Amino acid sequence: MSSELNNAAAIANILTEALPYIQRFNGKTIVIKYGGNVMVDDQLKNGFARDVVLMKSVGMNPVVVHGGGPQIGDLLSRIGKESKFVEGMRVTDSETMDIVEMVLGGQVNKEIVNLINRNGGSAVGLTGKDGDLIHAKKMVFKQADPEMDAPEIIDIGHVGEVESIDTSIVDMLIQGDFIPVIAPIGVGKDGQSYNINADLVAGKMAEILSAEKLIMLTNAAGLLNAEGDVLTGLSTDDVKKLVDEGVIHSGMLPKIHAALDAVNGGVKHTHIIDGRVEHAVLLEIFTDQGVGTLIDGRSVGKN
Repeated sequence: MSSELNNAAAIANILTEALPYIQRFNGKTIVIKYGGNVMVDDQLKNGFARDVVLMKSVGMNPVVVHGGGPQIGDLLSRIGKESKFVEGMRVTDSETMDIVEMVLGGQVNKEIVNLINRNGGSAVGLTGKDGDLIHAKKMVFKQADPEMDAPEIIDIGHVGEVESIDTSIVDMLIQGDFIPVIAPIGVGKDGQSYNINADLVAGKMAEILSAEKLIMLTNAAGLLNAEGDVLTGLSTDDVKKLVDEGVIHSGMLPKIHAALDAVNGGVKHTHIIDGRVEHAVLLEIFTDQGVGTLIDGRSVGKN
């Protein structure tokens, strides 16, 4: 058999393997947290856009929630403003919040929308302010101090958490065959804007939309055990045990908390996958092996 026929046969096998997944997830909503290296590498960015367009083309309803921490830090640095963090959360004063809105709601959001549209999709960019989408409240950060009777409350500015989500505008876009692309900016009852962790927004969005899946792109191969092996087919109890044992820690914790909340809230599966792998989203959804960690509250194994 010629090399051309070998290649064609390989493609046919891939399509055959993907068919049951395409059939199973037709009409289902899949929320994707877009972040990490995939946001800064041009080849990965374009591959992600094509993945999302293909998902929509075969009948799925992808909803993209994105971060933009490195881009925010870069612009702050260029204007001479130092980035400050408290346990991984960006201290966000009023000036920094203006930059956050400019970068997330403008630069990053519109770049993603443009990439999806250039690859044949129809994307619409939103922030949590649009259509009264994300209601936020100020995050109260407490830091334990052994010398004090009560934890110290630290004001980290316009950093918020999700109070509620009204998905009316997202539902309308999905029904209109558009791909929503959402920046994690919420608005409080006082009219103030709040910068919210994108993992938390994606998890809550998946829960409220009754999504089939929540997919979180990271700069890691997935959840790793103490030996550095990728873990998958995990129950929520498995994940909680890994957190308690300290195997899961630091930057992965917000993703894990968001993943567990989503699964406990009715999302069938959460995937934490390696965004450094080209077409990671398609590989995770459409192949038997996948490229990351599956968290399933009901069973063990890839479903």
